[in-house]
Amino acid sequence: MNTPQSLHHAAATAAEASALLQDPAALRMANKPQLRRFEVSALLTNGTVAQTRHIAPALPLFENAFCAFTRGSLVQTEHGPVAIEDLWPGDRIVTQDGGCQPLVWKGSTSLVPARADSKGQRHPLTSFMADSFGMQKPMSCVVAGPAARLLCTPPHMRNGTEEQKLLTPVQAFQDGMNIFETSPPTVVEMYHLCLPRHAVIQVGGLEFETYHPGPDALKMVSYAIKTLFLNLFSHADSVSDFGPLAFKRAEI
Repeated sequence: MNTPQSLHHAAATAAEASALLQDPAALRMANKPQLRRFEVSALLTNGTVAQTRHIAPALPLFENAFCAFTRGSLVQTEHGPVAIEDLWPGDRIVTQDGGCQPLVWKGSTSLVPARADSKGQRHPLTSFMADSFGMQKPMSCVVAGPAARLLCTPPHMRNGTEEQKLLTPVQAFQDGMNIFETSPPTVVEMYHLCLPRHAVIQVGGLEFETYHPGPDALKMVSYAIKTLFLNLFSHADSVSDFGPLAFKRAEI
């Protein structure tokens, strides 16, 4: 499927508009925001599946919607573990509360974790070795992307009392031994999943959250960026359509 020319134009317009949020010194920089291609498979209201390609600025707002899981990650469905690249909108995903929800959106993109972008930022991954959280948690190595969050609170973030588990960025768990940063110099396919309601699912035996932009994600962005972002999601016309967060997120 070819990317419509209008998407190229919209992405370029949004990239220019995002510069308005920067300080005057940044506006004088020669480098403009890098563009990235994103692919989406979405379940439509009539039960059909739409597959689209999008061009958008390589900003955290967009990248966080696609960069949680690596190719080969096993997602627990009602029929057992399925590699994330083989999931299809409509497949029923097992959630932490014991129920199932249909997959309504799957996004993917490609990046080189070791390569710095125009602002000098890399996109390192986090590797969880087998048994990092106890026996068979996980059963084998799990590699998560920079946008992934686990339903777990690291020991250094606890106050010494039993607290509700928090959705915590995977980077907070890195200990340099069993859980560590990795930055392959080659292209890595990244994915994220969205259900009708924000939830926690099992990926590789660990409890990760599904995608939710956050209730305040679009408060400080331009109209062009907001429009381009919401065009990625056929089931959402605003952030409120993603519903409430299933669990509180850790503040890091």
